[in-house]
Amino acid sequence: MILFLDIDGTILPFGSSRPYPVHGGPAAAGHPLLTRVDPGLGPRLTELGCELVWATTWATEDANDLLAPWLGLPPLPAVDWPDPAGEEDGVLHWKTLPLLARAAGRPFVWVDDEIGPADRAWVADRHPAPALLHRVDHRYGITDADFTVVADWLRSPRS
Repeated sequence: MILFLDIDGTILPFGSSRPYPVHGGPAAAGHPLLTRVDPGLGPRLTELGCELVWATTWATEDANDLLAPWLGLPPLPAVDWPDPAGEEDGVLHWKTLPLLARAAGRPFVWVDDEIGPADRAWVADRHPAPALLHRVDHRYGITDADFTVVADWLRSPRS
């Protein structure tokens, strides 16, 4: 199972000003907002038992050199984004089609703060495997409630 992870608004909440203790050495100095990211998210993401893949506009090097160490994660693969002109009539989020291509028919979870109803409908109609498109509130990023939704979905029987 693939878990596609957005960063801005998902791992890095936009509304939080609460700093977490600096523990990552030079990594924390590499991004001014990194201390807004809960370092406890890394173990929780790992516990889900999915293949973690960055699905973000962050450069892969930044995500892996700055954020992954802060979270206690190894370097993760990332989705390569093609030209966003591939949107379906401008209704779909620009990530939807590339994520489907990367999933290549396999089940996946996509956690992002910009998923909409058109994305869910598109995936439900065209993706041959189960998929959970879970939108988080960008003000808080991924929360306990979001982890519960994802974990419950992963445990649930799917046809």
